[in-house]
Amino acid sequence: MKLFVIFPARNESKTIAQCVETARESKYEPEVLVVDGNSSDKTRVEAKSAGAIVIMQSKGIYPAKGSAMKDGLKEALSRGADCIMFLDADIVNLTPEWIDLLAEPVIEKACDMSRGYYQRANYDGAVTKLVAKPLSWTFFPEVAHFNQPLSGEICGTAELFKTLFRSRDWPDGWGVDMWLLIEAAMKDYYIAEVYLGTKVHTSRQDYLDDVVRLTKMAEQVSLTILKEAIKYKRIDNVKKARL
Repeated sequence: MKLFVIFPARNESKTIAQCVETARESKYEPEVLVVDGNSSDKTRVEAKSAGAIVIMQSKGIYPAKGSAMKDGLKEALSRGADCIMFLDADIVNLTPEWIDLLAEPVIEKACDMSRGYYQRANYDGAVTKLVAKPLSWTFFPEVAHFNQPLSGEICGTAELFKTLFRSRDWPDGWGVDMWLLIEAAMKDYYIAEVYLGTKVHTSRQDYLDDVVRLTKMAEQVSLTILKEAIKYKRIDNVKKARL
């Protein structure tokens, strides 16, 4: 199976080279693709020097993680990918074992999609705890049991991503991880969570310090779930919820 590892990235010059080099050390020998969101630092240079294929994000809006992921997916599929993995580009403690653990169940056909989860600090994951989890229980109990529905560590088959790629609903922004989870579940794909240990990433402090950024993320995630609820006629679930 031909594995592609995709890093959506914007101004991640401090970590991107290490992330690319680490991913390339996986036993599955993946191709590594970086989708650059118009970085103003040396992200593109660092990524290329580390051996990654680098493309530019097609939409010049930010934050636009979903748009970057869709661009990366299109590129990987055009290069014959059989299995596609998305990873955050700011992970400080990424190891080749993370790639192996996420890819193995998909490559071995034990599941259609694998999603990473990890130990988090008590003060971390505000949007997950206050938005994603409660709204999942209300509208999509099928996915409410997932520990981290907003995980940026996702692996899936090309067939799964081709199906989702055709949807016009694919979000441009931060709601994309939640959208991928809901859509895969609603289309009856088998999804597995893979424990990756402790995740250390540079943006954690940024989110803690920037309330506006955190608020925008919460808004995009909540709107994504609500749009999905309307699409799948789950609004009646509100009447059944215990308020």
